[in-house]
Amino acid sequence: MKRIVAIMLLISALALTLSGCGEKPEAPASSAPADVVSSASEQQSDPSGSFGTQTEGKSDVLVAVFSATGNTRAVAEKIARLTGADFYEITPAQPYTDEDRNWHDDNSRTSKEQNDKSARPALAGEELSLAGYKTVYIGYPIWWGEEPRVMDTFVEKYDFGGITCIPFCTSGSSGIGSSGKNLARNAGSGDWLDGKRFPAGVAETELKEWIDSLK
Repeated sequence: MKRIVAIMLLISALALTLSGCGEKPEAPASSAPADVVSSASEQQSDPSGSFGTQTEGKSDVLVAVFSATGNTRAVAEKIARLTGADFYEITPAQPYTDEDRNWHDDNSRTSKEQNDKSARPALAGEELSLAGYKTVYIGYPIWWGEEPRVMDTFVEKYDFGGITCIPFCTSGSSGIGSSGKNLARNAGSGDWLDGKRFPAGVAETELKEWIDSLK
């Protein structure tokens, strides 16, 4: 009887040992927080590499865009693909929240900025180099019938001498209005063409027709 019990214990021990040998070690957890991993993944699909960063050295055409919601950025990405342009995202030092953009509120941040033509919101991101560019497409949304004041900050900061500047914008229904002329005046340099307004979901075929018409 003792021998039978001993044999049974030995069999149990062997079974446990074999079971342990068959387990795969658990992969170590990432030390990076989930949101950091997500951000890195999103940056891979970003033509500029990251917000406010410039791709350069590949083209004499640049697309520079400010987009608070992503609508104008989507159009800018299509233009960059169609023209083979480098890409730069104009980044405000203080991003615009939904609350900031509440046009129903006279005290919202954008209401105050758009009602003050001297307002110049600060910029963040990498410094832009315009060296070597012959053409710059400049994109932005229409706010309160005009260009966002952060765009005035942008064009006043750089020298567009010798560059053909082509404004484009997105809006729900408003046209480009005087925004392109405002930017040209505030820039004080560059050869500015008449711009055009597009809906957020504009087809690449329509954009290509417009681009070809500029040539």
